[in-house]
Amino acid sequence: MTTATLTSKGQITIPVDVRNDLKVDTGDRVEFVQIAPGRYEFVAATRSVTELKGMFGKTKKAVSIEAMNRAIANRGATAR
Repeated sequence: MTTATLTSKGQITIPVDVRNDLKVDTGDRVEFVQIAPGRYEFVAATRSVTELKGMFGKTKKAVSIEAMNRAIANRGATAR
């Protein structure tokens, strides 16, 4: 188990083995994702959004920008 200490400024130093495993370096972003009350996952946010392309397979039906705008407007009209 790897540990780190929280400073009075709310900062921690990520141990080198964790940085290497996550492939993060100076200036990289990380996310804290809540997985349960009181439990968080520490995730490297270094992947490009373009890597998500194709993750969910091909779309079954193409949707036009106009249709998207109508759906957004309709949903906005019903929002509180």
